Amino acid sequence: MDVLIVGAGAMGTWFGSAIDADVTFADLDHDAAVAAAAETGGSATVLEDGADAGVDGTLETDEATDATDAYDAVCLAVPMTHITEAIAAHASRAERAVVDVSGVMAAPIEAMQRHAPDCERVSLHPLFAPARAPGSIAVVRDADGPATTALLDALAARGNELVETTAREHDDAMETVQAMTHATVLSFALAAESVPDGFETPIYEQLRTLAEHVTAGTPRVYADIQATFEGAEQVAAAAGAIADADATELESLYRDAAAQWHEGATESSDGQPVADSKAEETDR
Repeated sequence: MDVLIVGAGAMGTWFGSAIDADVTFADLDHDAAVAAAAETGGSATVLEDGADAGVDGTLETDEATDATDAYDAVCLAVPMTHITEAIAAHASRAERAVVDVSGVMAAPIEAMQRHAPDCERVSLHPLFAPARAPGSIAVVRDADGPATTALLDALAARGNELVETTAREHDDAMETVQAMTHATVLSFALAAESVPDGFETPIYEQLRTLAEHVTAGTPRVYADIQATFEGAEQVAAAAGAIADADATELESLYRDAAAQWHEGATESSDGQPVADSKAEETDR
């Protein structure tokens, strides 16, 4: 199977290395496409006005190779804020299947249905950074078939866990898993001040570790997530409610939070709320 991967960043390069196919990369930054091709043993091409000017990324020179405008499958590995326009521009190059790894699902599935109605269509969201592969991959099979099955089998053979879902279920979950989580950690990173060594609590240390991890990433990726998924507003509203609460109101908010995260009994054997007892164990 020959696969065109549009987008030669970390995710596109990972996808090209994880599947069992002849891969060709295209990117606005042609040097990135050549680098991805060299890393994966594939080739690089330039897509211009519906025609390809191929450059084999495995060669030491810029010797042009025979280019094609059609591939068995096309994978769109572009930022989620540009995924629908990328599908509109390149889905017609696919003879059998169109796949995306953008991280959002409803919009690309709708775009695939519109621009590749006769192709197999699958949306993927690797729930990890490529450097941490393998991991869990959310999968929406909008129109399954042998080509997409072969690609998914290859990903599973690499040790990835395929998590079958729907576009709505995935996108709703990402409001909490990504948008709210990132907003929370970034808010802490912006508001927190440095403290002397020795004053750390277990909860603070965990938050500090998360802040260090998140702020070592790519700003545009986090900005795209906030632009795509709702969630930050709810975090801000909750923080505002905590900031404005008096002692009685804060206890009520605390118990509301505990009820959401702790199933079963709401009180410990000594009559204290379960979450209160656990907080004493871990943070005092």
